[in-house]
Amino acid sequence: MSRSSSTPPHSSHQFLTAVLFRQGPSAMPYSEDVKWMIRQHVISLVDAFPALRPQTAAYTHNDGRTVDLLQVAGTVPMVYLQVTYHIPIVVWLMEAYPRQPPCVYVNPTRQMVIKRPHPHVNPSGLVSLPYLRNWIYPTSNLADLARNLSVVFGRDPPLYSQQPRPNPNPNPNTFPPIAYPPPAPSPRPHRPTEDSSQVYKRNAVDKLADRLNCDIEALRRSRGAEMEQLINAQVLLRQREEQISKGLTEMRDEKEGLEIQLQMVLMNSEIVEAWLSENLGKRIINVETAIEHSDLLSKQMLECSSSDLAIDDLIYALDKALQEGSIPFDQYLKSVRMLSREQFFHRAMSAKARATQLQAYASGMAQRSSSQTRMI
Repeated sequence: MSRSSSTPPHSSHQFLTAVLFRQGPSAMPYSEDVKWMIRQHVISLVDAFPALRPQTAAYTHNDGRTVDLLQVAGTVPMVYLQVTYHIPIVVWLMEAYPRQPPCVYVNPTRQMVIKRPHPHVNPSGLVSLPYLRNWIYPTSNLADLARNLSVVFGRDPPLYSQQPRPNPNPNPNTFPPIAYPPPAPSPRPHRPTEDSSQVYKRNAVDKLADRLNCDIEALRRSRGAEMEQLINAQVLLRQREEQISKGLTEMRDEKEGLEIQLQMVLMNSEIVEAWLSENLGKRIINVETAIEHSDLLSKQMLECSSSDLAIDDLIYALDKALQEGSIPFDQYLKSVRMLSREQFFHRAMSAKARATQLQAYASGMAQRSSSQTRMI
């Protein structure tokens, strides 16, 4: 697999910031809300495994699409038979990362061969681990993935060195390849047996590691579910906070309005009390004659309005009488027709009187303004 030029350690942070947050046609195909999390995941991975370096490269999907993605390439250490080896890998961060797991490949050199069959690596180098299959957003990350790779590869190395061919003209400036674990030999009839205590110890360690991985995955799932619940509860609390703030604002406005109305009621009460104290003990006033009309038009409007309202009350009484069966239907229709005609007459007279009164008022205002103009 061809590699792009990797970044030096001191510039990894600047490289990730420049690549992830650039805009325009060359922007990386990741969601804006997770780019900072991607940056933190890669930085944590590079800090934990300095042999890995972030870079960008073109990735070709199975349907032929080619897209520029972020990848981390280098080696991860593993311990096999008390010897440390370094396995070259490439970690591709797909478009849906970190909500979906990355794609991990072992990247053998010319002197290496992929072990076949391998429980976690297929012949093309694609890695399949329980950690990747049980990827949980947002708790799963690249640093834990690399540690898991180191442990799993230490139990069963995915690569081994192939025997180099003899070179008739050896070059003294060349270095021998790094020796990786050789392939497991096929069983033979007289193969010496291993120490039973060592076999028991290795099997116990493998079972304990598998059980520990299962417990870790279960704990991650439970913590992820709890985190989702807490996030949902936080969103709900924020919505309720906004509703409470809005309700408090409305209540303050309503309180101010009620205080204004209370002041008006108190002021009117004082006026009424003053009038009552002033007129207490005086002669009884006839309500019918207490209001005097300023002119004939006002008197006519008051009489027409009173007749209109009285006819409304009378029609209502006729409706109740009809419902109770006190009057026949034909008598009801005759009475309502007569009352409606009379009510229309009163309403027309009231409207005409109102229009005449307004016209007279406008004429008086015009004459008053003209007389003031002449005086000036």
